Amino acid sequence: MQIKNGDFIEIEYIAKIKGTDKIFDLTSESLAKEKGLFDAHRTYGSVIICLGKNQILAGLDKKLEGKESSSSYTIDLTPEEAFGKKDIKLIKVYSTKKFIENKVNPMPGLQVDMDGLIGIIRSVSSGRTTVDFNHPLAGKEVTYEVKINKVVTDVKEKLENFIKFFLNIKDAEVKIEDKKAEIKTKQKIPDELSKFFVKRIAETIDEIKEVKFIL
Repeated sequence: MQIKNGDFIEIEYIAKIKGTDKIFDLTSESLAKEKGLFDAHRTYGSVIICLGKNQILAGLDKKLEGKESSSSYTIDLTPEEAFGKKDIKLIKVYSTKKFIENKVNPMPGLQVDMDGLIGIIRSVSSGRTTVDFNHPLAGKEVTYEVKINKVVTDVKEKLENFIKFFLNIKDAEVKIEDKKAEIKTKQKIPDELSKFFVKRIAETIDEIKEVKFIL
């Protein structure tokens, strides 16, 4: 079955810097442990995305369109299709004294927060520290090995995925009847977040016209 924009698909993937064995993202827990990349704070396993709705890299999203379900693909992305080109304007120089005053020992490779921006220290010399605020993979070509397991058609499964993706809630109870969805959660969803969530559902899941949150 050929997939198209608006389809919900279940995928597994391994993402590497092109031409190397360096993995920077993956869905397999066993492989993460094998490669020493396991992160106890993240959830592993296949993921469900809605194609064309900015839930993955735009370049990967575009290249998955037209592919077949129950198939595997190797997809290369240019920097422009992945994490962008290096922007020289995002590389800034600070006085090393500023770090010392804040009890930070600056050294290359250290991640730092500078006025709310996260960057990586690239060099320290002559009283100056250079910090790069580009994405760590900016300027890199990357390769995704993607397995498309299936096209998801069950409306409840689509909604449950949306709840996990946008609200980071894994134990919500969902009921759907006559295009009306009732979502029971253990905590109250902030009004602004619930409005955003409902708007995204209306744009993405045609089978649902009304959403109600309950505790």
